[in-house]
Amino acid sequence: MSLRNSLPKVNGTLPGPKGATVLERRAKYLPAAIKSAYPVVIERAEGAMIEDADGNRFLDWIGGVGVMNIGYSIPELVEAVQAQSEKYFHSMMNITTNPLYIDYIEKLAPRLPVKGEHTQVMLANSGAEADENAIKVAKAATGRPNIIVFTGAFHGRTSLTMTMTAKKAYSHGMGPFPDGVYRAEYPYLYRAPGNLEGDAAVEYYIEKLKQVFDNASPAEHVAAIVFEPVQGEGGFVPAPFAWVKAVREICDEKGIMLIADEVQTGFARSGRLFASEYYKENGYPVDIITFAKSVAGGIPLSGLGADKALFDKVPGGTIGGTYNGNALACASALKVLEVMDRDDYPGRALALSDRYISQFNEWKKDIPEIGDVRGLGAMMGVEFVKDDKKTPNPELVGKIVSTALANGLLLESAGTYGNVIRFLCPLCVTDEQFEKGLEIYYNAIKANI
Repeated sequence: MSLRNSLPKVNGTLPGPKGATVLERRAKYLPAAIKSAYPVVIERAEGAMIEDADGNRFLDWIGGVGVMNIGYSIPELVEAVQAQSEKYFHSMMNITTNPLYIDYIEKLAPRLPVKGEHTQVMLANSGAEADENAIKVAKAATGRPNIIVFTGAFHGRTSLTMTMTAKKAYSHGMGPFPDGVYRAEYPYLYRAPGNLEGDAAVEYYIEKLKQVFDNASPAEHVAAIVFEPVQGEGGFVPAPFAWVKAVREICDEKGIMLIADEVQTGFARSGRLFASEYYKENGYPVDIITFAKSVAGGIPLSGLGADKALFDKVPGGTIGGTYNGNALACASALKVLEVMDRDDYPGRALALSDRYISQFNEWKKDIPEIGDVRGLGAMMGVEFVKDDKKTPNPELVGKIVSTALANGLLLESAGTYGNVIRFLCPLCVTDEQFEKGLEIYYNAIKANI
């Protein structure tokens, strides 16, 4: 059986002898600040499966933290990149025009569900880079200095995006930070005060946003409000559609740009190519979308899309970069888009989501430690608690992750309290692999409660 269609199998203690040798070298030469919690040294990978240096096979439910939506080593992507590599690797767009860059954004621009009549696209290399350039566009378009972000947010590790990111473990000791970044409370409904629900909860969080205009920055000085349709590091917390609609109305009233950071939600993960499609379908599109992660199947590529009228206000020379729109990355990205459309990856995300959520809600009836099951499409999180007061249970999460790893399933924690386990499995996972993953996960929970 090929690795692509195989099932998890761990032969012994992790890491094995070959892996241990590589990890020793890692410890010697790689800065310790670049942490890894997994004793897995990847040798090869196909589909949703990873094989390590010692022949252990793992089902990957982390997917490079959302990078591998299309899966590992898709033959068509390999062929596309190989074919382009025989022509040229790179061409800087400020010097010569790489036609693959144009081919890609020509196909992608009409697919970006942003407000306006004529969408344009700028490509970059990382999610943080895309977010920073989106802020530049918003400031240029509005002539305003400030931005509003949210509790639980993660936007990157550059100076600006560390400031935008809520969890200060990602920016400890790195100040001083840029001015003009203010924070509102994100609608984390599971932990809403007073067990608020529905319209009452949305109204509460909208009022919290409005208070920022009074307590931090007047609305007329705010260039953009930036949010994640589903918070990643914050605990896989989806933004309620009614809340997004209300924020859109505030932005329209105050002349503020609404930016959706779709670095992790983009490229079929949400059950749409972009989560923001849900908003546009219902009449409240965002102004700017940023994307990265799964755009090119693992080759670094990112970007942002907005109406031409916004880009036209950006001064020449203030956006761009040497490697933006690299030819190999564009070749892969074109093929990613083609394969995701042909094989209906958004539909696959919804099917996986239905099975996952229904299974966990069934387990939840008998396992009180499962506090909340949530998400959008196949970007799902399970929050584990200690009691009916919703006391976070990061200790249990750590044990579940460790037990699952020993049995061949890669899981990763998330959340402000470290008590959420995320689901970012490649969407090409087979049904048999997916069911095996659920079995390993369940056994890991039961073994530790």
